[in-house]
Amino acid sequence: MSEKNKRDRALEIFSAKMHCSQSVLAAFSEECGISKEQAFRLGSCFGSGMRKGEVCGACTGALMVLGLLYGETHLGNREERELSNRLNDLMMRRFKEANGSYKCNDLLGYDISTPEGAQKVREKGLFTEFCPKMVASAVDILEDIMEEFHEK
Repeated sequence: MSEKNKRDRALEIFSAKMHCSQSVLAAFSEECGISKEQAFRLGSCFGSGMRKGEVCGACTGALMVLGLLYGETHLGNREERELSNRLNDLMMRRFKEANGSYKCNDLLGYDISTPEGAQKVREKGLFTEFCPKMVASAVDILEDIMEEFHEK
């Protein structure tokens, strides 16, 4: 599937009211060897920065994809650990460069771990207007990293 198709798929899932983390992971579920339902389950506790405004769920979903595709699988394998660490750092750095932060609260401008902050975000329509941009960004960055990794 092309980059545009992955992005569109993730955005479609997000617009159906799934979390950003679920949307990104589910768009890549086939490549990761998991079902869409498994992706939904795995990503279900990571939306809205784990509901605390921490690392953006779209970025977290992308990290889950990288882990499933390239993560450490053997105890004590230093090369696998170094690769997964490198891919993690790359994803986090590029997401921050592209969006100004990888923290949900910083991106949204409100502390969504509080009822007041979450309400402000809802009132301003940020979950529906701003968050899809983060989903698209995470997919784009993830696709770039995957393409670069396969070229090596």
